[in-house]
Amino acid sequence: MSKLRFSTAQEVFETFPAARQVINTAPTTEPPLTFLRSLVQAGNSKDAIGFCAFLMPRREAVWWALQSIQRMQPAGTPPDPGLKAAEAWVRDPTDETRRAALALGESGHHASLGTWVALAAGYSGGSMVTTHAIPCPPDLTAKTARIGVLTALGRVPERERDAALRNCVEACIRLLDDESGRTT
Repeated sequence: MSKLRFSTAQEVFETFPAARQVINTAPTTEPPLTFLRSLVQAGNSKDAIGFCAFLMPRREAVWWALQSIQRMQPAGTPPDPGLKAAEAWVRDPTDETRRAALALGESGHHASLGTWVALAAGYSGGSMVTTHAIPCPPDLTAKTARIGVLTALGRVPERERDAALRNCVEACIRLLDDESGRTT
């Protein structure tokens, strides 16, 4: 069952006006996955990653960022508490696991990839701060997932970046288009 919730790329930008701030390519009326593939073919990796993040529902965006980052990390990279917290929320999307991810994201270092993914999970709903109720803006998960994936992509050796980008985009497509990308 497809989780694709938009008929055109333009609809993504209409739903999330902030996407225009981070995606430089003008939206079209093409189907979203056609638009996404054209971004990759044109070499617009930053735009492709940003579009992926805004295209997916929040839970899938967190799962995509988590998986993309894990695939780009060198073998032997120690476990990241932020990534673990984000994965816990994806597997059990309760407010308790969301708040735990948010707390790790807020206390984490911004150079840590897990911090961004934990924030993406933490900003998936409910309050965006732990001390009082401030609703999370609907685009904050996409923004922080995008930052995490782009930061990871920037750390990949240049000769491996095209393959890493294609892997990220294909992971997005799998999560949206079929049951094999299930998050549970």
